[in-house]
Amino acid sequence: MQKDSLPSLAGLDPGEICSVLSLSPAFRGTQIFQWIAKGITSFSDMTNLSKADREDFASKSRIYSSTVTETQKAPDGTVKLQITLDDDSSVETVLLTDREGRKTACVSCQAGCGMACAFCQTGRLGLKRNLTAGEIVEEFLHLEKAAGKLDNIVFMGMGEPLQNLDAIFKAVSVLTNKKGRALSSRRITLSTCGLVKGIYELADREAETGISIRLAVSLTTADKKLRESLMPVARSNPLPELRKAIAYYIEKTGKRVTLEAALLSGVNTGADSAEALKDFASGLDAYINLIPWNPVPGLDFKTPSSSECSRFLKMLEDAGLNAGLRMRRGSSIAGACGQLGRISR
Repeated sequence: MQKDSLPSLAGLDPGEICSVLSLSPAFRGTQIFQWIAKGITSFSDMTNLSKADREDFASKSRIYSSTVTETQKAPDGTVKLQITLDDDSSVETVLLTDREGRKTACVSCQAGCGMACAFCQTGRLGLKRNLTAGEIVEEFLHLEKAAGKLDNIVFMGMGEPLQNLDAIFKAVSVLTNKKGRALSSRRITLSTCGLVKGIYELADREAETGISIRLAVSLTTADKKLRESLMPVARSNPLPELRKAIAYYIEKTGKRVTLEAALLSGVNTGADSAEALKDFASGLDAYINLIPWNPVPGLDFKTPSSSECSRFLKMLEDAGLNAGLRMRRGSSIAGACGQLGRISR
């Protein structure tokens, strides 16, 4: 059997590992699951298994299906990995560290992206395919191997998460499993460009499964014409319907939503944009996260100055909105919001 045709075990729960390897007794599946959660990448390192078992398991399966093919590190502590998949496509995943030292994995859910937002590098790639749950779990584990234990995971990398919810919920169930990595469900966030149907589905799935995922919506602007020109998804997911879906999510889950706005100098930082954002957000339990645009070669937008950002933030605060300005991280290695995909195939 060719090595790349062997089933990979990252992304499987203990019962599924038992099934793939025909294990009995069942605790053997839990042992392997725990080793994978610790970052072990070779059966030879699973020291509580016999040598014969380790050799047998290695002949039937592999732990990872993906490999890290490039690592970049920025002075601010950001780490970006290029990860090559079985079909030779690649994704990027990023480690971000905040002022308090908390480490967040910014993972991808698709190879490429089909949303074509005008200000985003990833949207220029087009969509190749969804990632599997195992590939998503592997991103997280690759980052932990590179940077140590992580505190949070955000689905804000390459791709539109609401187009791949099955794989995301499966990956989250593996990462939060108490027998393995045991990541806190309060540490998980999903960012969407605003797929209305998907937001309803996310809220309903959370209620059905008990898996908790926080919602962030890449709004950018609440001006109808401007949003449709910047984000084509807005044409089929209009702002009034998007707002209803966000309100439904808040009511269904009892959780605050983050509204993200990539600030483009002279485009969405004026008084009219602030007023539109106020009208959209009023009455919603929402936090507005302002993100100065991160440069992408070939795009004509400009990053707003700190004074332009501060003026816009003050307009929102004066309107009674809960808003803040995101600390910029990773732009020197094209690892910041909107920059992923420069070295991807």
